Amino acid sequence: MQERDQTADHFSFSVKATDGAARRGAVITSRGTIRTPAYMPVGTAGTVKAMYMDQVRDLGADVVLGNTYHLMLRPGAERVARLGGLHDFASWPWPILTDSGGFQVMSLAQLRKLDESGVTFKSHIDGQKFELTPERSVEIQGLLDSDIQMQLDECIALPAPRDEMKRAMDLSLRWAERSKTAFLTQPDHEKRALFGIVQGGDDEDLRLQSASALKSLNLKGYSIGGLAVGEPQDVMLAMLDAVCPALPHEKPRYLMGVGTPDDLLKSIARGVDMFDCVMPTRAGRHATAYSRFGKINLKNARHAEDPRPLDEESDCPATRDYSRAYLHHLVKANEALGGMLLTWNNLAYYQSLMAQARSAIDAGRYMSFMEEAQRGWADGDIAPR
Repeated sequence: MQERDQTADHFSFSVKATDGAARRGAVITSRGTIRTPAYMPVGTAGTVKAMYMDQVRDLGADVVLGNTYHLMLRPGAERVARLGGLHDFASWPWPILTDSGGFQVMSLAQLRKLDESGVTFKSHIDGQKFELTPERSVEIQGLLDSDIQMQLDECIALPAPRDEMKRAMDLSLRWAERSKTAFLTQPDHEKRALFGIVQGGDDEDLRLQSASALKSLNLKGYSIGGLAVGEPQDVMLAMLDAVCPALPHEKPRYLMGVGTPDDLLKSIARGVDMFDCVMPTRAGRHATAYSRFGKINLKNARHAEDPRPLDEESDCPATRDYSRAYLHHLVKANEALGGMLLTWNNLAYYQSLMAQARSAIDAGRYMSFMEEAQRGWADGDIAPR
């Protein structure tokens, strides 16, 4: 028997157009509308690295992501709450989604102990011990005052034995129930959303079991976790082929931690609505630009005397107004501005890609758009002699 629907006027999702499995929609929150498909810039510790928040907004981002684990360690959720919540603290008055800390259960495996009750961490900063349970994770997200919150889950690296994937999936489902119970005790919880997280590794049957059990909780949205953690792209896409049709059509679908531009476009074609990934910001800090010509490595000496911008047709100043020669110089000189400009370019490209995807779905030509983008990346951009 299904539990009551959490959906209230403060949070809703609607599909505005479809093209095959691809969807254009809108997530309505009390702090603004998230246009989907949406890429969410990652602001792990309350900041999108190397960017001003107004720049992030001007690029077209409707929502940013924060992380429970990192904000728990510093400055602390209670402190952020005393200072008015994460929106005021970070000068971002629009929607914020917070990850539960579940990914750190995997990525910081050497620093944690996991059991039925939750996870005990040693801080990677100073070794101090912290406990993160489903209840505490949701409490922290409430103190941060995020608009979309994640259940605590266990994310495991792939490949993994089936019995280990099943154990983690079953635990994540039990934690989902506890997360929902805790979420419903939050003041004004009707203004927020709790998303469940489908787990099950690279096993289709486990993924479908997880999706079915989470549907019975009747949450406001559903995430697909535990992908892009070691498996090849075709395995990730096979899991999406299985899971997306099994999730409610009327609820948003969020693929966590993914990915490259190609990952995003192929996932949209399978019905995914929301994404986050550190890739564009991390790549920018390490001299890589994403563009309609593919990836451009600004460390490469062939850019040293190239007067062209990354893309003269772009609306982004970082992309349009600085030469590749200058960007190459900044990178070689280890100037902070190099990472800032390339991060700006990368986030602009990701947001442009999502805007083009939304328009292509409206026009009923999404597959053609995806193929055109892929041809551009394959053809590349040859520097002048």
